[in-house]
Amino acid sequence: MKTVLGCIRKADTDFGMIEPGDRIAVGVSGGKDSLLLLYALSLYRKFSGKDFTLQAITLKLGLEPFDVTPIAELCEKIDVLYTVLDTQIYDVIFNIRKETNPCALCAKMRRGALNDAAKAAGCNKVALGHHRDDAIETLLMSLIFEGRLHTFHPNTYLSRRDITVIRPMVYVPEKHVIHMVKTLDLPVVHNPCPADGNSKREEIKELIRTLSKTYPHLKDYMLSALQNTDQYGLWDVKQAGRPKENP
Repeated sequence: MKTVLGCIRKADTDFGMIEPGDRIAVGVSGGKDSLLLLYALSLYRKFSGKDFTLQAITLKLGLEPFDVTPIAELCEKIDVLYTVLDTQIYDVIFNIRKETNPCALCAKMRRGALNDAAKAAGCNKVALGHHRDDAIETLLMSLIFEGRLHTFHPNTYLSRRDITVIRPMVYVPEKHVIHMVKTLDLPVVHNPCPADGNSKREEIKELIRTLSKTYPHLKDYMLSALQNTDQYGLWDVKQAGRPKENP
């Protein structure tokens, strides 16, 4: 866990993510990324010297089977309050709207529901489990499918909801996430979504794998590009203030 916690400390220092008194809602989907984030933040609060609280929130999308019992047991073990909310997101996307490319709308609806749940719980920040590879993939997806240079920021203030979204694992490589989840035996819950594994993001993952065979340092250079604020960087590392974004 030293590598994960070191990356979280660096991200916290670089982007000013966590402050004393913060009430942080951790979005827990049941996947490897969010479970490792939850576990890591439960450790980080003990040695960071910052007095902040955690609350785990899981959104049920209306898909079964989706048993959250293992997540509840983990939360009890690490002393984190756990909330599960039922939604009709699956029904809206697949049955009512019949979306052929459902992932973008699903992500938007989940973000909105999670932010609302966090505000209702009295939290001022939402922590998401995006890691280094997610940032790089999002950058490439934006370039290829939208014709622009864009990726999420590690620390974003949503003015309409008066809540801040943070991504503490943004420096953690996905391969290390996979390794730690197996090592810690975290209770990953299978995603029953019919679109899982068949998205545009999966296509980009494969493209990056292919390119990395020829250019081994590709991911490192792309991450550096995100931080290169003197030229075209998208991440304002160690800059005052927080980027603002409408939810």
